[in-house]
Amino acid sequence: MTRRHALLASAAAGTLVAASLTAATLPASAAASGCAVTYTVQSQWNGGFSGNIAITNLGSAVAGWTLTFDFPDTDQRVTQGWSATWSQSGARVSAASLSWNGALNTGASTTIGFNGAWSGTNPVPKSFALNGTTCTGVVDPTTPTPPPTTTPPPPTTTPPPTTPPPTTPPPTTTPPPGGAAPSLRVSGNRLVTAAGATYRLLGVNRASGEFACVQGKGMWDSGPVDQASVDAMKAWNIRAVRIPLNEDCWLGLSGSPSGATYQQAVKAYANLLVANGINPILDLHWTHGQYTGNISACPDVNATCQKPMPSRQYTPQFWTGVANAFKGNDAVLFDLFNEPYPDAANNWSDMTAAWRCLRDGGTCTGIEYPVAGMQSLVDAVRATGATNVLLVPGLTWTNDLTQWLAYKPTDPRNNIVASWHSYNFNACVTETCWDTQIAPVAAQVPVHAGEIGQDSCAHDYIDRLMTWLDGKRLGYTAWTWNPWGCSGGNVLIEDYSGTPTKSYGEGYRAHLLSVTP
Repeated sequence: MTRRHALLASAAAGTLVAASLTAATLPASAAASGCAVTYTVQSQWNGGFSGNIAITNLGSAVAGWTLTFDFPDTDQRVTQGWSATWSQSGARVSAASLSWNGALNTGASTTIGFNGAWSGTNPVPKSFALNGTTCTGVVDPTTPTPPPTTTPPPPTTTPPPTTPPPTTPPPTTTPPPGGAAPSLRVSGNRLVTAAGATYRLLGVNRASGEFACVQGKGMWDSGPVDQASVDAMKAWNIRAVRIPLNEDCWLGLSGSPSGATYQQAVKAYANLLVANGINPILDLHWTHGQYTGNISACPDVNATCQKPMPSRQYTPQFWTGVANAFKGNDAVLFDLFNEPYPDAANNWSDMTAAWRCLRDGGTCTGIEYPVAGMQSLVDAVRATGATNVLLVPGLTWTNDLTQWLAYKPTDPRNNIVASWHSYNFNACVTETCWDTQIAPVAAQVPVHAGEIGQDSCAHDYIDRLMTWLDGKRLGYTAWTWNPWGCSGGNVLIEDYSGTPTKSYGEGYRAHLLSVTP
């Protein structure tokens, strides 16, 4: 059964099933034209639900719009909405466009969302109207028809919601629909599933595996990594979790737990995520090697902080171990090194040398220990027979990808993704910079924004960034799914039940629930 037929069948059924993803495609027409509407229940719980409505303009351009519909049941109502100005009088609901999504050209789409309440049943609305015209799903024959095109214009990127859902996420009676996470590989400039379908990694970072073991805090900083904590992630529509790791703890060089105990804990969490439809990204975050140079985070030779580059002494051994642990499971991705900064270690005096250091390693100016370059880490993984997708960083804490293509390591499987990080305090923070520095890389290989965030506890910067990334069909994982308080910024949750932090967490959660993967 095709997706369209399945959606129409769902509409005919009338009643939405609790805790399931239910969508109904209903016909619509814009004033003097035509449009299509898809009404989707993202999640439902006793007495409440969260829904999205996708609007596509099929006719001539409109500069502003108002969508109206009637709830079939008198107890159904909108309690909070975003991406439109929402109102309700009796059963009639109105959603008026905002400044950033009012203009819809031919073929353009936008998505709006809301939280609602219900009692007894929660049936699908039977009819929609746009700008007062009843939905028909076809262009009105009495009005001018746009000239045909061989390729319809692409939908517009849906901007992030301006009003997020409530601070406390609604409970779900059962976890969202799942299944195991897909095996992934690189095809051209896209990540794809085994069936060849494009797939975006949209999710969060789950920090603490990089520091808790070396700071006497146990394995996961006392936070849960159980089914309930994963269900909380699934309620946000999280499809990828980046897990920072510690080299010393994996290899048993220092820290507690370390060695086999640490390895088993990482394997168990990664396997739990995969079983729940979430792709783990294993990131090497803290590494061995004494560094006391420019912008040193710590003088300790042990892996107690972020070093400018991985060490030739231990990091290939680390990746050999990780690759052996997960080879054969291509749902797991390997992020070879968190945020290199050999350019800073050399006071940014020779960027060519810094890019060579990143790829080739060896003796790098300003770094006291022999460095493992990205090529040696690719080689270490592939020598085990592992075929997992590899994420390779750039310079300047991987905010700089300007020479990434020229210094890309060779992979016999051509299974490499460019790793990029973007915060509001980085250098490359404008659409112009992203268009000139990141887009050319994304045109040739997949780019994944492994860390995004802003230190203000707001979400205006990540809103702009996610809009740009969505437009390029690129993935991103926000920092961080840890309840550390948002006073320092970049903290998504108040607790491991998934309560979002004010503004930053609320904005990110709302976006994940509205965006198309």
